[in-house]
Order: sequence, then structure tokens, then C-alpha cells
Amino acid sequence: MAEWLEGKIAGKRHWSQELYSLQIDAPLPDFTAGQYIKVALEVDGERVGRPYSLVNAPDERPLEIYFNEIPEGPLTPKLSDLEVGDRVWVSDKASGVFTLDNVVSRRHLWMLATGTALGVYLSMLKTAAPWERFERVILVHGARNAGELAYGETIAEIQAAHEDAFTFITALTRDSSETALQGRITNLLEQGSLQAAADADITPDDSHLMLCGNSAMIKDVRAWLEARGMQRHKRHEPGHYTTEQYH
Repeated sequence: MAEWLEGKIAGKRHWSQELYSLQIDAPLPDFTAGQYIKVALEVDGERVGRPYSLVNAPDERPLEIYFNEIPEGPLTPKLSDLEVGDRVWVSDKASGVFTLDNVVSRRHLWMLATGTALGVYLSMLKTAAPWERFERVILVHGARNAGELAYGETIAEIQAAHEDAFTFITALTRDSSETALQGRITNLLEQGSLQAAADADITPDDSHLMLCGNSAMIKDVRAWLEARGMQRHKRHEPGHYTTEQYH
């Protein structure tokens, strides 16, 4: 049985349409960037919880989650209705192995995200580890439209702090923008458009990729990588890519 900590909503941001961030004051113990917590509310007499990656770096408080409201879902419509001061429950420790501890140091670290999976990478990028271990970090965020490209201020701060070591690429599937690529991440990989935008190739010697978000994206990118001789990273068998487990 999960043990729970009582938390309170410390802040809220409604980015666009169904996209929300919640900041939560709760006494969560230390965690590793990339891990997730469960967040729960009482729904019809039952405590309903779901996993959410932490957006805040380990040394930052309050806690922060980034989520998509699913209108028919049991939890997210109620989370998006919360206001500052409202009570919420969080798991008493963070979980997950989608961390930089499970990434092989190579020249380039590619972080591929769709939708709200962007948040987990921001937690990592606000720590020292990626900048100490990689020559370049390439963050790719795929979304449906420009309104779903959140956390612009945070990304601008990361860019300013790390300059040429950081590249941020956006890709839109249902919208066009002068600053974004057009299409699904997988198609852009196949076409070479993503690599051209980053001015970096994806090779077994130079690259480690982290994949988080839409299950179809993860499945397709895995197939693309494995067709090029790149394998999933395992604890006793160093590989070329890692994927988030709870999605």
C-alpha cells in the first residue's frame, strides 16, 4: 500500500486548453531528477492517485507537476479545478529509474518528449549532471499546436546558462510555425530533418537518447534506432537509449 503525505496547492498555471501545472507544498524526501510521484485526491470516498513526473529540480521547492486534463478521466478534471490552499495527497517518496544514472555518457544527449513529458527533462536540465557529462544536450518537444509549447521562460533560462551546449527543437503536428519543425518526431528522424536542425547525427558512438511521452512515439523511435544497431540500455549491458516506464 502506498503511504501518503498531505500537501497543499501553492500555485497553479493554466497553459492552454487542457494543459496545467500545479505547484505543491509537501514534505517529500530527496529525489533524483527524472523521478515521479503519485498525486491523489479523494474521489467518491476513494483515494485516486496517478503518477506524475516532477518538473522541479531536486533542490527546488515547491514540487511541480505538469499534466493534460482528460475530460473523462477519474482524476485530472478534479486536479485542474484545485486552487491555491486546497489539499492534495502525494506519495511519501519518488519512484522511477528514468534518470541520468541510467544513461551512458557520450558526446550528445538527445531528450525526446511529446506533450507533458517535457516536464521530466526540465527537472534534469536544471541540475549540473547533464552539462558535466555531455558535450551537447538536444531537447526535442513534439506537440500538436504552438499553444502546447509550455515552459518557454524556463527553457530560455537553460539556453542562456548553457549557450552552445544546449539546443531546443520544437515539432508541431497540427500547426505551423516559423520556429518549429512540421511533423511527428519519428517522421522527422526518418527524413533527417531533426538531425539537420540540431546539426548533429544520431550514431551509436556519439549519441544516447531518452524517450518519454506518447507510447506510439516511443515504439516508433525504438524501432528506428534498433534498425540502426542501437539498443535499449540495460544495467549490465550499456545501450544507446532509455525510455520512461510508467507511461
